[in-house]
Amino acid sequence: MARIKHVGTVNEREKDFLKLFDQLTYSRSAWQVWEDLMTVMACSICNAVDRRKEPFERREKQYERAIKDLGGVDIPAQMFGMITMALEENPNQDFLGRLYMNLNLGSHWHGQFFTPYHVCELMARMQIGEGCRAEIDEKGYISVCDPCVGAGAMLIAAATAFRECKVNYHTSALFIGQDVDPVVAKMAYIQISLLGCPGYITVGNSLTNPQTGHVLFPEENEGQELWITPIFMHQVWEMRRTGVQMGALMRSLFSGTGTAKKPVEKEHYFMFFDFNEQEESEHGREEIRAERD
Repeated sequence: MARIKHVGTVNEREKDFLKLFDQLTYSRSAWQVWEDLMTVMACSICNAVDRRKEPFERREKQYERAIKDLGGVDIPAQMFGMITMALEENPNQDFLGRLYMNLNLGSHWHGQFFTPYHVCELMARMQIGEGCRAEIDEKGYISVCDPCVGAGAMLIAAATAFRECKVNYHTSALFIGQDVDPVVAKMAYIQISLLGCPGYITVGNSLTNPQTGHVLFPEENEGQELWITPIFMHQVWEMRRTGVQMGALMRSLFSGTGTAKKPVEKEHYFMFFDFNEQEESEHGREEIRAERD
């Protein structure tokens, strides 16, 4: 049976979830069961919208293995429903991240510790306000990025901050996350998908193998897994992608090249990373090295 490490209080929805979770751990470790649950739920969501052949088949195999090890679909389906209801009742919470820590599943040897949700709320409210409307008015949406996304607490808090500012984040904000741990990355993907956040989560090291490409055209590089949320396939975002492609085509025609390339220019992420500033810093370090040499 799973040994639950209580961190604060456990509400009724969490108690119901943990009761079912314990039923699955009678012959397997809590970590194995949790990993399989996150795989089953994430694959169920993603394969409904992302039909790229190779990733689709890879996720199908992951799902089949995990659901077999869990003993069938009944209990995982009930637990998935509980997560859905919990986020419906209170979208301003990191439901899976809290359970993950309560079950003491964090990799302490690798320094894995989730930022407390109230800290994420504070950071989101400090960064997101009336100022974000200028960027939304300019290009129709704003990008939010967390390169160490964990269970998605920062992105969830950002969604709450947008809601408080009367910004419809379903159509006006793009949520992007990356994490080297595939299990917690799936947790983030499940939660932002259920909250209706358009965007994607990348499994991979954000320092050595970061997400690349235009924010509307995410690339799945070697050694990465890309998990696309259902609402990112909504017609609003499809129209934006079409608009960018048409713009690139028109520019190529007027420039005389005659061919259109998929746009790969970098965009400014609103939270947590300023790539322009990072590039300037890297350029400055290169100049210092050159002077020393």
